[in-house]
Amino acid sequence: MFSFRSVANKSRLASVFSVLALSLALAACGDSQQAGTDGGGSGGATLDLGGDERLDGAGASFPKFIYERWFQDLNQKYPNLRVNYESIGSGAGVKQFTAGTVDFGASDVAMKDEEIAKVERGVLLLPMTGGSVVLAYNLPDVKDLKLPREVYTNIFLGKISNWNDPAIAAANPGVSLPDQKITVVTRSDGSGTTAVFTQHLSAISDEWKNGPGDGKKVSFPTGIGAPKNDGVTARINQTPGAIGYVEYGFAKKGGLSTAALENKAGKFIAPSDEAASQALGAIDLPENLRAFLPDPEGDESYPIVTYTWILAYKQYEDPNKAKAMEAMIEYGLTEGQKVSAELGYVPLPANVVEKVAAAADTLSPDYTINVK
Repeated sequence: MFSFRSVANKSRLASVFSVLALSLALAACGDSQQAGTDGGGSGGATLDLGGDERLDGAGASFPKFIYERWFQDLNQKYPNLRVNYESIGSGAGVKQFTAGTVDFGASDVAMKDEEIAKVERGVLLLPMTGGSVVLAYNLPDVKDLKLPREVYTNIFLGKISNWNDPAIAAANPGVSLPDQKITVVTRSDGSGTTAVFTQHLSAISDEWKNGPGDGKKVSFPTGIGAPKNDGVTARINQTPGAIGYVEYGFAKKGGLSTAALENKAGKFIAPSDEAASQALGAIDLPENLRAFLPDPEGDESYPIVTYTWILAYKQYEDPNKAKAMEAMIEYGLTEGQKVSAELGYVPLPANVVEKVAAAADTLSPDYTINVK
């Protein structure tokens, strides 16, 4: 069922950016897939779903901006297909998906074996985009801040509590650091962003690994909590001297300053699309599309990156809903990738698009995902 023209002899980084450059068209795949071009008031195409169809999803706040854009644009293309997505956090999204109260879930950290075992209808883990978890801060007079690995770990351990601490000053010569208390802001809800961040801290610090540890919700030694990426972004904005971890797109949209972090190679790397692409290019996704990279290799790699997954059921009782799910995934893998960078996300490498399309193409026998 799956068709894809392989892109050969390209480096991983070139593959990442090739998705933006490719002109990817959604092709009609027979009368059972699409019919007609009169989609009603919006003037879009009509997807043959036996009438109007709505998909409900819930989960990660990390991909909020890109999913909102995709699903709005998808409805413009197919006015008879609407996708409602609730950004409630990865933990809550996995719970709703497991309970079967949504058509799909979303998480910034892939489900574990024991979580998958609880889903009777089976699970497809489909990475749809990637991005960085950044340390955003509120120091109006400090525009370029470098944080060594030990320093930012100790900030979140509560061992460094003032901005003019000698360890921060040593990494930032010539920068006027204020004599001001550091207010750490963390997620108060179950969060894939927290899981990604704490997996990284556990990878670089035995004290963290043997202390707070990693997970969607951990007990931070210091700080104040806020719900979702939106809440952490707002709290940092409202709190002079604050620092917290958020998805790059939220920091970018919120106008927050972000620190350059020391990577595994000992280089200070500011968050950017290219630096995240370098890191994600080091991830070799296995057949189940589940992978973790808590401390990526590479001189120019940003140190905290992740894919974010849509959680689909392997089986949908309603064939029209299954077809709608494939159409939604297809749009995200093709037209949707073109808007990734402008929203602060990283487009999928071409080889990852191929793997995701092949997996999702099993959902409906009446729909063929086309990413040529």
